[in-house]
Amino acid sequence: MLEEVERWLAGRSWSAADRPLEQLLEAKRQTGRTVSVVLPALDEEATVGAIVAAIRADLMTEEVPLVDELVVLDSGSTDRTAEVAAAAGARVVHRDSVLPRIPALPGKGEVLWRSLLVTSGDIVCFVDADLREFSSTFVSGIVGPLLTDPEVQFVKAMYDRPLDTGQGGRPAGGEQGGRVTELVARPLLNLHWPRLAGFVQPLGGEYAARRSLLERLPFPVGYGVELGLLVDALHTVGLDALAQVDVGVRRHRHQGGQALGRMAAAIYRTAQLRLARGHLVRPRLTQFERGEHGFVPRTTGVDTEERPPMAEIPEYAERRAA
Repeated sequence: MLEEVERWLAGRSWSAADRPLEQLLEAKRQTGRTVSVVLPALDEEATVGAIVAAIRADLMTEEVPLVDELVVLDSGSTDRTAEVAAAAGARVVHRDSVLPRIPALPGKGEVLWRSLLVTSGDIVCFVDADLREFSSTFVSGIVGPLLTDPEVQFVKAMYDRPLDTGQGGRPAGGEQGGRVTELVARPLLNLHWPRLAGFVQPLGGEYAARRSLLERLPFPVGYGVELGLLVDALHTVGLDALAQVDVGVRRHRHQGGQALGRMAAAIYRTAQLRLARGHLVRPRLTQFERGEHGFVPRTTGVDTEERPPMAEIPEYAERRAA
């Protein structure tokens, strides 16, 4: 590990307990900063309501007004995600209603990019909508450094990820999730961006950043969004402006091997684009499933499209000027 990264780990890695809510509320009052929380959601009716309810009960009350805005960005759910989220107290926005002149592409990054147009907070906090046993510390923990330290611009959550065994969601023998992180993202970062080697959960979906940074970054539309934002934030504001906060344990639905393969391919391609920054042919990934007469190849495109920095979108500039 680079000596610079060792110093960064010592000075830019914290626990959520390091900043009590009282300290955050005082910092928010003094700075006047506002906070938006965004939950990107696709068919998450089983979990999204509890997450919204916890944030509203813990961080959006008269006594604890830490979060100013809570938006669920629905990515085209076919279940009751939108209904459940609204009933729990979120403002629900459908992906296709945001910036309709640009047809929406499938993918998480697409939704996160569009969320900048329908939120107003100086600090934007992203939280995945499939978390179970959710604690509002996930929000207050990663928002904390942005409220209390003007030099920090981008904060990732770090946590344990027990692998769901299907038997009550408990880990077996301490086994952890995050297989794409360990097999793809971490080797890529260590080899090509060693200054980012200190991030415990580089692909985690819980992170917060200043709007003034996010609006300057391109957003990969698919699974590569977390790696892309992290790498681009490093090059835009430098390592010391990045940080991470330990928020405990993250429990969520784990994906199957083929879905992880597609995720890995998109993440690798996102890294490749940043290494080359040239025109690359859209790649395809072939995977295999056992059929009635043997293995059957299934080929899908790999998410490689990226949205430009939001600051370059006329509608965004007009909305910010209003």
